[in-house]
Amino acid sequence: MPFKESYLIEIAGLKRELPLFEIKPGLKIAVLNILGDTELVEASAKAISKKLAMLNYDILITPEAKSIPIAHALSVATGKAYAVLRKNYKLYMGNATIAETLSITTGEPQTLILDEKDADLIKNKRVLIIDDVISTGSTLKGMHELMKKAKAEVVAEVAILTEGNLEDWQDVISLGHIPLFTEE
Repeated sequence: MPFKESYLIEIAGLKRELPLFEIKPGLKIAVLNILGDTELVEASAKAISKKLAMLNYDILITPEAKSIPIAHALSVATGKAYAVLRKNYKLYMGNATIAETLSITTGEPQTLILDEKDADLIKNKRVLIIDDVISTGSTLKGMHELMKKAKAEVVAEVAILTEGNLEDWQDVISLGHIPLFTEE
């Protein structure tokens, strides 16, 4: 197997090698994949819950799919419920609310859908948006749009890591930051 470039980072006291993937010519990103990494998810949830201790919020909101483990672990750590914004509509979702975003990893438009049941759950509530990595902000924008449509108030944005221009993410509660990798 050929050697793959990676980026070493420490998250919540744990070291991880994040593989680098070229998303367009001359631009690579370090990919954090928490699916199946229970040790990292649990440590991250514990560390993030400490940062949220003084915040007043009612529910966690996360996009499908890679950030579901951290939302679940954070829900357990904080005792707050969570809801998942889906990417595909299913009949049981009822009169769902929809927003469009652009995914950095695929470069394609992405749909975020708020289930009718969850819309009722978050209406007039204070919500905390959580994602695994916040990079371009496009998913955040879609999540904010859905929360506005659902009449929910976003009180904070949370991620395990932020990516790209650190100055863009000063208000995001996170455990670390990864740069974009460009060829010069």
